[in-house]
Amino acid sequence: MTARDDHDTTPADGLEPGGSGPLDGLVIADFSRILAGPYATMLLADLGATVIKVEGPGGDDTRTWVPPVRDEVSTYYLSINRNKRSIVLDLKDDDDLQVAHALSARADVLIENFKPGGLRRFALDYASVRERNPAIIYSSISGFGTGKGAELPGYDLLVQGVSGLMSLTGAPDGPPYRAGISVFDVMTGMHSAIGILSALHHRDRTGEGQLIETNLLSSALSSLVNQTSAYVAGGYVPQRMGNAHLSLFPYEPLATKDRDLLVIAGNNGQFRKLVTVLGAPELADDERFDTVGKRNDNREALRPLLLAPLAERGAEEWFELLTAAGVPCGPINTVQGGVELAERLGLEPVVEPSRDGRSVPSIRNPITLSETPASYRTPPPALGEDDQLVREWLLATVGR
Repeated sequence: MTARDDHDTTPADGLEPGGSGPLDGLVIADFSRILAGPYATMLLADLGATVIKVEGPGGDDTRTWVPPVRDEVSTYYLSINRNKRSIVLDLKDDDDLQVAHALSARADVLIENFKPGGLRRFALDYASVRERNPAIIYSSISGFGTGKGAELPGYDLLVQGVSGLMSLTGAPDGPPYRAGISVFDVMTGMHSAIGILSALHHRDRTGEGQLIETNLLSSALSSLVNQTSAYVAGGYVPQRMGNAHLSLFPYEPLATKDRDLLVIAGNNGQFRKLVTVLGAPELADDERFDTVGKRNDNREALRPLLLAPLAERGAEEWFELLTAAGVPCGPINTVQGGVELAERLGLEPVVEPSRDGRSVPSIRNPITLSETPASYRTPPPALGEDDQLVREWLLATVGR
């Protein structure tokens, strides 16, 4: 039993051109904006869900986050909104609010990241939506939860700071730095998608809807993994170490004759292969370096012994030699270099969904499914591009 068993039509009939994927037919009302929510819904849309992106008259804020742009549209917005339909609803307008209510009654999933409690006055909070749609899966994203942190603004930069991530990022004697992306928005989006899929599985078995709550700070603390564990399980407060690893050495960029090369020895076997290629196999049996813990404790003694042979050849030559020997290593690429590497490896990282002659390149969904692969049906929609289509679909399926 699911919430949609009482409908005779295909759940997304009229909205999706022969959709495919494991989530085909699932309808998601997306009241989220900026990054965490839209990233979650794009991942689900790639897997076949019909996502109706609800925007206010001004549109999603990321539409204005420029530069860079493509065809005068923010590439930030383009990165997280493909495979969606856009409808503009002013929730302060009675007619538009009725459309929003109809959409919430028709959807399988509703996702939002308003300030906690902010949708209550529009009767679009979980309790209100559940009265209209008892089997709704309602995903709510906040910055710091719905309790004492409800009033705090949920910006990724703030969470990077208060969670401890920035205290770990940068040179030991330098200032803290943010990560190069809004890492906890992305993590929270993924956690939200996992929660939605889990709730859908439960509903398929029981018919029950439920509320899913995620927040950036909790996602941050979970995503800091070994660093938060160092504190809560070991009583140790990690500090900035530049590019070094708390528990492994080597696991960082090392200088070669011409430029840095990332070199990793995560176990004794990899270390033995490394020092053998470097022409110093005796280091593998040196009692100072013959275990992971000893190499970590004696890293300052080991580092110059690795740098001396590395200085004899360039990074590209070492990359070929070490890779052939099974030692994890690699160059420090630009974003362009990363995409080009994925292309050389046959990962086909770039997809280009099109609609009405308009196409936008974007990065492929990272999930590969053998029988129900992701699909790339439409580029990110213009503001309100599907307003009439969505309204007509609602009239046909809900009876407004």
